[in-house]
This record gives sequence, structure tokens and C-alpha cells, in this order.
Amino acid sequence: MMILASARVRFQSIFPLLIAYSMSGGSLVVSSAAQLLTFAILAKTLGANEFSLFVGIMAVSSIAIHLCGLGGAESLVRRVARDLQIYPALLGHNIILIIASGSVLVIGGSVALNFFFTLADSVGMNLAIIAVMMVTNVVVTRFILLTEQIFIAHSDFISANKVVVGYAMTRTAAAALGCLVFGVSSVAEWAAWQFVAHVLVLLACIRAIRPLGKPEFRIVREEVPLGLYFSVPFILRAVRQNADLLVLSLMTSAEIVASYGIARRMLESSYLAVEAVHRLVYPGSARAAKSGLHNAIQRVRKILLAVSSISVAAAVTVFVCAPILPYLFGAEYVSLVTFVRYLCWLVVPIALWSIPMEAVGASGHQSARALVMGVGSVAGAAIAACATWYAPPTGTFVSFYFIEIAMVIAAWSMFFRLVRNDRRAEDLRQQPQEGARSEDDTRNHAEKREMELDRKIR
Repeated sequence: MMILASARVRFQSIFPLLIAYSMSGGSLVVSSAAQLLTFAILAKTLGANEFSLFVGIMAVSSIAIHLCGLGGAESLVRRVARDLQIYPALLGHNIILIIASGSVLVIGGSVALNFFFTLADSVGMNLAIIAVMMVTNVVVTRFILLTEQIFIAHSDFISANKVVVGYAMTRTAAAALGCLVFGVSSVAEWAAWQFVAHVLVLLACIRAIRPLGKPEFRIVREEVPLGLYFSVPFILRAVRQNADLLVLSLMTSAEIVASYGIARRMLESSYLAVEAVHRLVYPGSARAAKSGLHNAIQRVRKILLAVSSISVAAAVTVFVCAPILPYLFGAEYVSLVTFVRYLCWLVVPIALWSIPMEAVGASGHQSARALVMGVGSVAGAAIAACATWYAPPTGTFVSFYFIEIAMVIAAWSMFFRLVRNDRRAEDLRQQPQEGARSEDDTRNHAEKREMELDRKIR
């Protein structure tokens, strides 16, 4: 009976967390399914040649989006989770950084991509289409993602889940309506549909966050370098993840590039199950590690157990379901099943190194986090590009596993080093206090002895 009672109490303590994860994970699963359906519709209707152009532009956009905003969203989540009063300042801080950095990225990216991608016959129209796609997939998308982070910072996970699901479903509806009903068959035509769908979602997001307060337009200066430290690793990681794709586009056929792009999207979708945990626990980790990373080590152990199980389950699910993909994306993607089964197991090492990096980021050690992810991404980009150039696409797969396993070792090494440093710093802070207490105890003891002597003399 005591065992049953203890189990019941333990289940009741973790039941709210399971509900929160099921809602967070459920929203990301729905979002992932909607993204894959969108990709399937586009891949089937655009064809391998047009779809390979779309994949290439999206690869560049995925790099630019991490630079847009200069990491201000992480600062908002971390600071607002601790103090709600700073929300207006950090909201204005993010809006300024997104508009400023986004303008530079759109102009520079559009001019650069104009030399590599041909979406229209005239140069002016080609440049305009690319610019619209950059605005959509970088600036507007960053504002939509900021809305999700705002709700997470306020621990309003239901609203955050609504943003995720609504965003994904709107894109899927636009793809279905544009491609299946109105016969969109080129990237140039899809760019207009994509832009309108994203603007509608952005308007809904603006309305949703309005009750939380108006922005205070100013730069929170101390958060700018921390935001850069946070964003640079993601930028370099995106460069690493897309270096192989760019080399493949030079060395192989459009079918291989398109199939590899879809397989990569499957990998990212399987990681969403892990991301659901991180987005749920990050505010709590920031509070737990406020006085030092060593205070959150028990929490990290629990997260490690949960994330490891989830990542393995996600990999197995993708491996088993891979043969279904040709029916969704089309029979012309002959390499798709093989590529997906090669890449699906990568979610496990990626999940394992994301745990210490998320904890380090939540504790405010952004420079250490940037060092690990930055060096790993730069080295990984070089290794992936060289391996892909030497033996495409086999070298790509081998280099991926080598890089991610090396990242696991580096990330956990940095985590335990910072835990030791924070614990040592706390011990040093406590020593003067203990010394002061010992002096007070000695003084009080001496005073008591004098009082006893005086009493005896009398």
C-alpha cells in the first residue's frame, strides 16, 4: 500500500509536466506534420528542378533568419521569465533589431542570390521575386517566431502552441490552395502566395500580443553582446548544415539535391520532439541557474533522461515510416527513402549535445556556448564541404555523424567545466561570510566567559 501511495504521489507531481509537454509536443508534432505536408505539396507540384531552386533559396534564408534580430528573442525569454517588468523594453529592443538587421539581410541577400538563382526572365523581376522571398522567410518569419517566444517568456504555453500550429496550418492551406486549386507550378508564383500567408499570420500575432503591453522603443545595451553570442552559433550551425547542400548542388543532380533537402527537413521535424522539451523547461532552467549553473545540475539530469528517450523514439519512428514518403512527395525522388534512413539517427547525438548547451544558455554563459557551437560549426562546415566534395553523397553522411558525436563530447565537457567554476565561485563568496560568523562566535564566547567570571567574583 505504501508503495502504491508513493507511486500515486509521484505521478501526481509529474502529471502537470506531462500535460504541459503533451500540449507543447503535440503542437510541434502538428506543426511538423503540416510543414511536411506543405513540402510534399510543393515537391509534387513544382517538380525536382523548380523544387531544388526553392530548397536552395530556403537554405540561404535559414542562415539569414538566425542573424535577423541578433539573438534578441533569447534575451527576452531569459529576462522576462525572471522579471515581467522588463518586457516592454525588451519587446521594443527586439522590434528595432529585427527591422534594422532584416533590412540589411534582405538587400544584401537579394542582390547576392540574384546571381545564382533564375526565377524570371528579366533581371529586375528576378531580383523582386527573390526580395519578396527574403522578406517573407527572414523578416516576417522572425516576427512570427518572436511572438511564440513572448508567450513562452510569460509561461503562456497554450498561446505559444496556438502560434506554432496556426503558422504551420496557414502555410499548408496556402500551399494546398495555391498549388492544388489555382495551379501554382513555379517558385515565382509560390513566392506571392507564401508572402500573403505569412502577412496574415503576422497580423494575427500582433493582435494576440497586444494585451501584454506596448513596446518601449530603446536598445537594452547589455543584451546586445549576449544576443550576438547566442545567435552566432546558430548562424554558424546553419552554415555548416547548408554547406553540404550547396556543394551537392554543384556536384550532383537536381533529384539528389531535392531528395537530400527533403531528408534534412525530416531530420529537423524529428528534432521538434526534443525542442518541445527545451521550450517547456527553458524558463525554469533560467530561474534555477540564476545563481550558478551548478544549482541546475539535478534538473539537467532529469532533462537528459527525458530527451534521450524521446530522441531515440523519434529516430525509430522516422526510420519505420520512411517507405511512405515517395507516395507523399512523388516517385521521381528515388533517393529519398535511403537518404532519410541514413539521416534519421542523427537526432540522437544532436539531442544529447543540445541539453548542456540549452542549460549553459539559460544560465547566461553565452560566450562559452558561442565558443563550443561556433568552433564546432566552423570546423563542421569545412569537414562537411570537403567530405561532400570528395565522395558525394556518402561523404556527407559520414561527416555528419562524425561532427555531431564530436559536438556531444565538446558540449558536455564545457558544461561540467562551467559547473565546477560556478561552484568554486560560490564557495569563495561564502568563505568571508563563514569567517565573519566565526569571528562573531569567538567574540560572543569571550563575552560570555567574562560575564561568568564577573558573576563568580561577586
